[in-house]
Amino acid sequence: MTTIAIIGAGKGLGAAVARRFGKEGFAVALLSRHQGRLDALAADLEADGVQARGFAADVRDPDSLARALERATQELGPIEVLQYSPLPQKDFMRPVLETTPADLVGPVEFSIYGPVAAVHAVVPGMRFLGENRGTILFVNGGSAVTPGRNVTGTSIAFAGQAAYAELLHEVLGEEGIAVSQLIIGGQIIEGDDEKDPAVLADHLWELHEKRTEFRRQISAD
Repeated sequence: MTTIAIIGAGKGLGAAVARRFGKEGFAVALLSRHQGRLDALAADLEADGVQARGFAADVRDPDSLARALERATQELGPIEVLQYSPLPQKDFMRPVLETTPADLVGPVEFSIYGPVAAVHAVVPGMRFLGENRGTILFVNGGSAVTPGRNVTGTSIAFAGQAAYAELLHEVLGEEGIAVSQLIIGGQIIEGDDEKDPAVLADHLWELHEKRTEFRRQISAD
């Protein structure tokens, strides 16, 4: 059995992705800052027949993220799929003329340093699995492709993450490791035809399975 590691796992999209990949036989490593919430989510997933375990980590602390991914590998099995989808903090989203250099530290740590640390932690294991096995999935809001004047921190940091993801897509693709980005415009909405968590989870599964598409955008709002 191999594992999907979901960084930024919560009751919405993270849980839906866990169920979608769990249905396909994946073990699920859930990563976020709060161990208690992770344990509760893992218990819910286990009740639905999904093997899941929580590993507390802070994406703004690269060492804690690397340690959590190493533990996940040891306890659940090789990480075949990495999903990076933590929800940005509200204080990252300031109007452009009110944004100072200090205001960009958090977004850059969150959206650039975190993904780089995670990728470095999992790529060696993906290489070990062999060609056409590993997948790295980035999930971003619409400001990753269309910057917003009132969400400056995420606009700048998401753009950097998008550039990093595209470079990975080019380089790791040569080794058979797929890298894709799902852009979700606006909020995730339960029951929505386009942006219900389960619908979005199907998109992520399809990106992993087809392995050819770098960027897919759901809604532009």
